[in-house]
Order: sequence, then structure tokens, then C-alpha cells
Amino acid sequence: MKKTLTVVTLLAAGASQAAGLAIDTQGGRATGMGSTGVASMKDASAIYYNPAGIMGVNKLDIQLGGSLILVDLGFTPDATGVEQSQSPVSPPPYGYFVYRINEQLAAGVGVFTPFGANSKWPDDFVGGQLALESRVATYDINPTLAFAPVKWLRLGVGFQAVYGTINVRKQIVVPPPSPAAGATGQVELATNDWGFGYNAGVQADVMPGLLTLGAHFRSGIAMSTQGNADFSGFPDPVAPSFPDQPVSLDVDLPASLGLGVSFTPLNEKLTLTADVNWVRWSTIEQLLFELETTPQFNQPSVKNWENRWNVRVGGEYKVTDALAVRAGFVYDPTPSPEDTLAPDLPDADRLKISVGAGYAFSAFRVDAGYQLVLLQEQRSTFPPLPGTYNGMAHVIGLTLGYSP
Repeated sequence: MKKTLTVVTLLAAGASQAAGLAIDTQGGRATGMGSTGVASMKDASAIYYNPAGIMGVNKLDIQLGGSLILVDLGFTPDATGVEQSQSPVSPPPYGYFVYRINEQLAAGVGVFTPFGANSKWPDDFVGGQLALESRVATYDINPTLAFAPVKWLRLGVGFQAVYGTINVRKQIVVPPPSPAAGATGQVELATNDWGFGYNAGVQADVMPGLLTLGAHFRSGIAMSTQGNADFSGFPDPVAPSFPDQPVSLDVDLPASLGLGVSFTPLNEKLTLTADVNWVRWSTIEQLLFELETTPQFNQPSVKNWENRWNVRVGGEYKVTDALAVRAGFVYDPTPSPEDTLAPDLPDADRLKISVGAGYAFSAFRVDAGYQLVLLQEQRSTFPPLPGTYNGMAHVIGLTLGYSP
């Protein structure tokens, strides 16, 4: 009889609220509006959603916040077995600062985590040779400049300095003909690197006060991460065959393109938004840690991810000048094919339902958003560990803003 493997992960992203490695909850207002923002964000958080939007800042806008992500992921293996695990909370923070220099020029900087993943399995996990623990995180420093050549048109461009870290822990079984064949140990692989890229966007008020269109492109980023491989737990006769050593990993973070529309009827009390986003996930072909001293243990984790579009819709209604309520919906398909879906980066198609609210008092404001993420049943035919993934996630985003 098949049993269900339940993995509860509290993480900074990954098998999280967005498909692949993406984190798209980078502002409390947008989180409540289904993570839309290509055409509708006109405050400091536009540094992430569309840099052209920072021209909407009156003079100064500062935002600080974060998202608490709780994922409850289930896995039913084709072979009998029950495992459970938990990992600690790691809410991804973000911060934005924008200053409007004059009527035509604004500048700012944002710091956020656009990609991440964190999963942890028990030490006796049946797929321990594939992964016991994996963590991926990127930290993006994004200086931004925006220009409005005419009142109805806004252009923005940014520079990305991205620091990426990748950590994997997995089991290694001693191979024959060693007298200790079948004995097990572990290896912890940790690498990091800086990468650089750019982003650019445009917003156009095609019907001023009523209809805005937007587009935003964020470039891919190539990283050649370097670090260390630490081996442990091997029996004495074979331990010298597993020395600690340098390790490297090449990874290409994907480019993305967003297209958005914002419709504001009812004297600007109601705002309706819709975005479609394309992500070039096909850059994630494999994860291959290259060991310097023992290359015979280099085992690529083939991914062959596929490019995907996701669709988002949202809305905001201003109950009063100080209070706004929000809602949204997202369809976000996984980029992982069935035959490469593995426990190092578990994934599934997602349906996301969001609600939120914002309240302004004096020069300060608070924006809160909640997303219920339904991970659809996702079949894996990955030969070493076939089965089915599904589950749900809860995302709580909170942003504090200051605009004197």
C-alpha cells in the first residue's frame, strides 16, 4: 500500500509560493494583488516590478518589509515509505529607497531576493543520495534610474549586482571493490559567487487616469560559483579516500519578460490589473558540482527545465483615502518536466489566491498581503524516485512605507 511522504518546509522560496526558484512577493501591496505590478506599481517597490514606475513617487519613498513563507509539501512515492521533516523559517526581506529628483527624473536602489529554495529531508530519507538538504538564495542589489520624456510616458533602467549562494547536503554510498562497500557518509557542498545584469521597463498612460500599459525585462545572470566540499561520516578504512576539497558549480539564472495592464475606473477608487510573465527557465539544464580531487563522484542532477508563462490578475479598491483593500489570483506552472522532477528541487503547478489591505497615516503606511498557494498534484517519473507531489503554501507579506 502506498503511503504519503509529507515534507513541511518553511523557506525563503524554492518549493515555495512561486514556480521554479522564483520569489515574486517583493512588496505587501503587490502580494495582496496577485503579485501584479508591471503596469500598476508606481512607488519604490517598482524597482522590482518595473523600474519605470518609480516616476510615480512624489518626492521620497522608503519601504522595508518581508514575506513569511510556509510550505506544506506532500510526496507519495511509488515505493512504500513514510518520511517527514521540517526546516526553520527564513523569510526573505526586501528594502527600497527612491528619490524623485525633478518632474522628469527619479533614482533609487532596491535590495531583494528574486530567487531561492530551501528543502530538508530526514537523514534516513529514501532519496538521500539525491538530496538530504538543499538551499539556494540570490541577493539582488538593484540601483535604478527612471526618466519621463513626456508626462504620459515613463522609462526605467537598472543595474543588477547579484550575490548567489548554493548549498547541498547528500549521502554517498561507498562503491565496490572497497572492503567498506555499502558503507555511507555525507558530503556538504557550498558555493557562492557574484553575477551582474540589468533590467529595463516602460509604462505608458495610453488613456491618462484610466488605462496604463507596461513592459519589464530582467536579464539572465551567469554565475561560476566556487566553494568547498566537506565529507564526513565515512568509516576509517575509506575516510582518506574522501578528502575535503574545492568544488565549483556553473549556473545561469533565467531572464524574464513581463507585460502588464492597469485599468482605473471609478475616479481612481478601483484599480484592476493583469500581468503575463515569461521566464526563460530553459537555462537550468543541470546542476553539476565539480569536485577537484575526486571527480569520480561528480554526478550531474539533470533538470532540463522548460520556459514558462504565468498569468496574474489583481484589484485594489480605496475604501477611504487612507484604507485600501486588495485581491488577486495567479496561475503559475512548474518548469520541471516529469522525468527530472526530483527531491533536491521539488515543484508543482500552482494556483494562488491573494487578499490584502493597506492603511496610510500621516507620512507612514502599512501594506499587508496574504496568498494561499495550492500546489497541484504533480507526477514525477524521475527513475531513481518516481512518485507524486502536491500540497499548499501560506505567504504573509508585510511592508512599512514612508513618504513625507
